[in-house]
Amino acid sequence: MTAVADADPRVDLDLLADVRARLARAGAAPSAEHVTRVVRECGALLGSRALADLVAAVRAEMLGAGPLQALLDEAQVTDVLVNGPRDVWVERAGRLERTAVDLGTPAQVRALAVRLAAAGGQRLDDASPLVDARLPDGTRLHAVLPPVAGGGTLLSLRVLRPRAFTLAGLVAAGGVAAAFEPVLRALVAERANVLVSGATGSGKTTLLATLLALVPPTERIVCIEEAGELEPDHPHVVRLLARRANVEGVGEVGLPDLVRQALRMRPDRIVLGECRGAEVREVLTALNTGHEGGWATVHANTAADVPARLEALAALAGLDRAAVAAQAASALDAVVHLRRDGGRRYVAEVAVVARAPDGELRVSAALRAAGAGSGPVERGPGWPRLAERLGSGPAP
Repeated sequence: MTAVADADPRVDLDLLADVRARLARAGAAPSAEHVTRVVRECGALLGSRALADLVAAVRAEMLGAGPLQALLDEAQVTDVLVNGPRDVWVERAGRLERTAVDLGTPAQVRALAVRLAAAGGQRLDDASPLVDARLPDGTRLHAVLPPVAGGGTLLSLRVLRPRAFTLAGLVAAGGVAAAFEPVLRALVAERANVLVSGATGSGKTTLLATLLALVPPTERIVCIEEAGELEPDHPHVVRLLARRANVEGVGEVGLPDLVRQALRMRPDRIVLGECRGAEVREVLTALNTGHEGGWATVHANTAADVPARLEALAALAGLDRAAVAAQAASALDAVVHLRRDGGRRYVAEVAVVARAPDGELRVSAALRAAGAGSGPVERGPGWPRLAERLGSGPAP
């Protein structure tokens, strides 16, 4: 029997190979009950607890991340990072920690990366050494093979928890200052067009999903994403997911195409999971043609940096600075900016978008938080404009 390169050390390699062969002949994706039956058919005589552990390990090898699956299953783990066979890190409760996980040899790490990429429907080999995929359970996978990865195969796994937060829950957890809550609710209720900005891992998707849950249930939300990360607690959400080109280089369906298609789907709210390229042109156009209440996320260091970020993205679509300023100032009402400090993620600022007298796009702070938690929130120069947009505005 053939040993399997990326196997969990708890699993006998011959047993795993036998189980894999039998499941492959069955053809269907193995359920827990199916795996249990096949393990027993292979002659493994185990007690109920040992059998359950073995079935979990085999399923991790068949459908999950092998030795990394136990880390991904931890409630507090958000990221698993593999720099080498014995250099595995996790982000747990907002802090990076090194683990004692041993993945064997560089060849075994590569085999694990290739298998995970295949599970996400992507090709990973010497001809295509980079991959960004979504695994069947929703986990985001990024993998890099040598020689692009100089020290060996690199894996980055981001866990997407299906847990839905409420705005009140984020306030209680310190992610949203109490003074921000009525303003965020009003942005949704008044159908403002809003960008949620922040760095990677600052909580943009979590906040956006939370706010979309406040949309009246009589409205239809169309979410457009590269990977299905948004899970708002709302009864009428439809999703459009981008598709990459196949190995022949055909079949791609990009975000700009999906934004255009969304306009024909009778949307009450158009939501772009992440604005990261030429699709910014279609989004600004949509929000300028009567589609109110739209939301999108964008990477930016501060709210004041959003104009520069939009200009850079719009340049990919052939728009110059003046065109971006005119479009964005008309389309966007506000920017909600998040920060991440010492593992704490929180709403740091709500700002307004306007065109300055010199024609430049400006983002002016309306409300600023001093830090995470329920600390003081100060009004900025953009507050009167925000209050006017929100119908005199709830007092912070």
